[in-house]
Amino acid sequence: MSIRVIIADDESLMRSGLRLLLGAADDIDIIAEAAHGAEAIELSRELSPDIILMDIRMPVMDGLEATRTLMAQASHPEVLILTAFGTDEFVLQALRSGAAGYILKDTPPDELIHAVRAAANGTRTLSPSAIDSLLGGATTSATEAGRFGPTGAGALQNSSGPDPLEPLTSREREIAEAVAKGLTNAQVARALFVSTATVKTHLARIFYKFDVSTRVQLALLVNERR
Repeated sequence: MSIRVIIADDESLMRSGLRLLLGAADDIDIIAEAAHGAEAIELSRELSPDIILMDIRMPVMDGLEATRTLMAQASHPEVLILTAFGTDEFVLQALRSGAAGYILKDTPPDELIHAVRAAANGTRTLSPSAIDSLLGGATTSATEAGRFGPTGAGALQNSSGPDPLEPLTSREREIAEAVAKGLTNAQVARALFVSTATVKTHLARIFYKFDVSTRVQLALLVNERR
């Protein structure tokens, strides 16, 4: 069954390019285009897509507001943010709004297609540069927490504290660090010369050990030791 996608971007040239790129995949079907967030919401209600590929800065209603509006509905598509802006503020807002991923417009075509498929399967995907931005913001927060004292139970440990990855085996540590760099399961598998199934098994154990449920949470935890 094809993944039904709506492209929401205020630039017609970008929409046309994305339609050609994604439409070339056998399992992706572009069912509509929207020039702003409000139109994306209207089309979503009419067509019930699986995924909305959503830009952030658009007229009438921006992508973040549109994502929040969609996520508040009882039945909604997954929203994959595709934007030129990789600042930690935008990344955090998108994730808090319920976006299934955050991809930058300079992402290679095959990785964008992978991100659409991952979102359709309920897996969150972030561009490596978006992860770097997010972790950079976390590092700044950790520095400020060390300067002014803890800000609560969730405050990050400083670099002089215990290694947060200590519970992991050497292989699990390699996989956790690779995921924190933004590598997909397939990329990790190729780098470590193991199967994708093996990576998934180790990742499930890592999530269990740290009581996390997303790659972003794992990336933030790994960053504590840097």
